[in-house]
Amino acid sequence: MESQTYDYIIVGAGSAGAVLANRLTASGKYSVLLLEAGRPSHPWSRVPIGFARLIDNPKANWLYESEPEEGSAQRTIPVPRGKLLGGSSSINGMVFVRGQAQDFDTWAQLGNRGWSYRDVLPHFRAMENYDEGEDEFRGRDGPLRVTDTSEGGPIYDALIAAAAERGIAHNSDYNGAVQEGIGMTQVTINKGRRMSTAYCYLDPARDCANLRIQTGALTEALILDGTKCLGVRYTIDGVAQEAHAGREVIVSAGAVNSPQLLELSGIGQPEILKRHGIEVHHALAGVGENLRDHYAPRMMWKVYAPGLTYNDKARGVKMVWQALRYATTGKGLLGLPASPVRAYVRSREGLDSPDIGISWIPFLVQDGYKLHNDSGMTVITHPLRSESSGSIHIGTDKPDAPPAIRFNFLSAEYDCQITLAAMEIVRGIMGASAMAGLKAEEIAPGPALQGDDELLDWVKATAETVYHPVGTCKMGNDDRAVVDENLRVHGIQNLRVADASIMPTLTSGNTNAPSIMIGEKAAAMVLESAA
Repeated sequence: MESQTYDYIIVGAGSAGAVLANRLTASGKYSVLLLEAGRPSHPWSRVPIGFARLIDNPKANWLYESEPEEGSAQRTIPVPRGKLLGGSSSINGMVFVRGQAQDFDTWAQLGNRGWSYRDVLPHFRAMENYDEGEDEFRGRDGPLRVTDTSEGGPIYDALIAAAAERGIAHNSDYNGAVQEGIGMTQVTINKGRRMSTAYCYLDPARDCANLRIQTGALTEALILDGTKCLGVRYTIDGVAQEAHAGREVIVSAGAVNSPQLLELSGIGQPEILKRHGIEVHHALAGVGENLRDHYAPRMMWKVYAPGLTYNDKARGVKMVWQALRYATTGKGLLGLPASPVRAYVRSREGLDSPDIGISWIPFLVQDGYKLHNDSGMTVITHPLRSESSGSIHIGTDKPDAPPAIRFNFLSAEYDCQITLAAMEIVRGIMGASAMAGLKAEEIAPGPALQGDDELLDWVKATAETVYHPVGTCKMGNDDRAVVDENLRVHGIQNLRVADASIMPTLTSGNTNAPSIMIGEKAAAMVLESAA
């Protein structure tokens, strides 16, 4: 068994872990071991539309699934997670959404000092390189290149005009002062290339002598001496190895795998650990609890006006033109994010901020992510701050076995009501006079379904997550908190968790940008404590 010692060991090279590796090694003072169980890269990861080729690819995706539950009509729900350097930032839809100021102020109000919007804004600004918006809110010189979707044309003009008919104003920067409104999506794409944290943070740091990046390394357990974390045990091609941390171990394995690693190491609910023959090193009731995600129906409209959607523009030999367009300009179907236009709206008057998110995709898919034979549009909508919560716990003591994921979707009445309101708003926008030129016809759920009960039954039978799991090692000081405001695991020395699992609540939108911010803020806290 090989053994090594580093100042810091980071478990997971994803959206947060890659950031930590870059920032902790930048000064040259500290040695860092970055462990990633997945592969270095995949050819499709570079190409934006490649997310559709990676969503079910075992070479780039852990392909987790949820347990059958009432909220999903006893279906299993796919839970894709990145299996590459960059983690899920290497396979996601590249949508860049910070969330609302209210999200982070809520974290602070829950007792997490230093996590208000005013506190986290400098870290958001430090991470991004964006040309538009106001300097007060947007970063100009960060590692992460953020751009506006370059799409345009009749579909987008019609959607923005239709939203205006329904009282939803255009917003050119939903990551600026106000999120509310409709606008083109801001993306982690530049010149046709995905801007993953592997590309933006790890590639610039690869030549640092004090950074070792090890892929194919499955971390099986933390090494504990009483309540002190000394390092990690991991395997490469089945060969056991150990690494020791002179300062800290930072778990950045994501909302699925971070609680799994803590439980495999004997940190968690004693009854769960004992059930699987794991010695209890530290009882911590919140490990694996508080799982939250955005649960969204995929509403669909058939579009009879010819030549507008990518079902028409990329059919047959036209795909060759799309490939040529991408090769020369980085645009077109292959350069698309998961959804090129989005809106943030309020379900009713009197709310302080939006509580519903809506995303439009300018095509229909079939058999997974293949372009449908019919021309149309897909609309994804969901509550921004879901109140339903579930859990992720080990189902065995085997490190390579997937954990049991239970979302408990639609268990909160609030989620049911806001989902229904969201679908009604979408129908209103799609039925506005500005959409008449598209000659669009609703095909899912279809106009025959109108009652709340039948619509919710349809949601349960067809909806999927929006791939935003968070909260399973939540930050706080209550009896279900796993880490404190400095991301230190309660009751364990020299151990932090830094990834989406620490979010006490969902942010209002896609979670990749907040996860990168968490990596930035975690790095700043680690460096401050080391000074």
